[in-house]
Amino acid sequence: MNKKVSVILPAYNESGNITVIAKRLDEVFASLPYDHELLFIDDGSSDHTMEILQAMHKDDPKLHYIELSRNFGHQNALKAGLDLADGDCIISMDCDLQHPPELIKDLLEKWEEGYEIVYTRRGDDPNLSDYKRKMSKLFYSMMNRMSDINLEPGTADFRLIDRKVATIFQNFSETEPFIRGLIKWLGFKQYGINYKPDSRFAGKSSYSTKKMFRLALQGITSFSIRPLYTAVYLGFIFSFLSILYVPYVIYSFYTGHEVVGWASVIMTIVFFGGLQLIILGIIGIYIGKLFIQSKKRPNYIIRSTSLNNN
Repeated sequence: MNKKVSVILPAYNESGNITVIAKRLDEVFASLPYDHELLFIDDGSSDHTMEILQAMHKDDPKLHYIELSRNFGHQNALKAGLDLADGDCIISMDCDLQHPPELIKDLLEKWEEGYEIVYTRRGDDPNLSDYKRKMSKLFYSMMNRMSDINLEPGTADFRLIDRKVATIFQNFSETEPFIRGLIKWLGFKQYGINYKPDSRFAGKSSYSTKKMFRLALQGITSFSIRPLYTAVYLGFIFSFLSILYVPYVIYSFYTGHEVVGWASVIMTIVFFGGLQLIILGIIGIYIGKLFIQSKKRPNYIIRSTSLNNN
């Protein structure tokens, strides 16, 4: 009996891409000795993505869909696919064709060699603006400096994981999962493959700078408490600096020199007030994560799916 490969593809307003990516994937698997299924996760799209998927499922029983009740975000959509896919291995990739489907053959070869996780590293994209390139470098720099995991620059959500890894991953119930970090944290035998990203086939990317910054912050606070230690260290440093100011105050008191410079005093108050707000904000993020986690709400809600309609 052939091994089964599940390909999960989160989709948010990808009506112009899903038919093309499905065709490309079918062409790839036509030359491979595996059974396969394509599992699209509609993450609350506002275009015709869901209607197209329903029509495609009627024509192709190997193509399935999961419709989420609203937009839960890319990471939660991936989690939904990982939870419900039943292949001997699971490949996750984006719908926009920037992840080349032809690379799947290389992922499967490494899996057959015994690697339980085969991840990809995005090479330099000439179509990427200098601003986004710098933001990407900043993202990985922040992650590696402030968290307890080490992500290689360019690590993408285009990866293969073995069934045993997926089974363990299904037991995770943390809110705001940062899947790239979780995959790295899991261990197992991992292998990285470089790839050159293709151009987006249709539509525009919904991954803004704000979302990238939030993902970095989400990853850092999910895997490390270093920001809390940083806040403590800053407190000690500035307390020590303030002690150095004491001799000047005593000298001014005994010599009768009037302490002037109200502007510098105001600037100091504003500076330390801002610093305190930053520290309180860091603490607040961690408390907020505990608060949300304590509610034990699901990562996603499924509105409809074709998986049980065969």
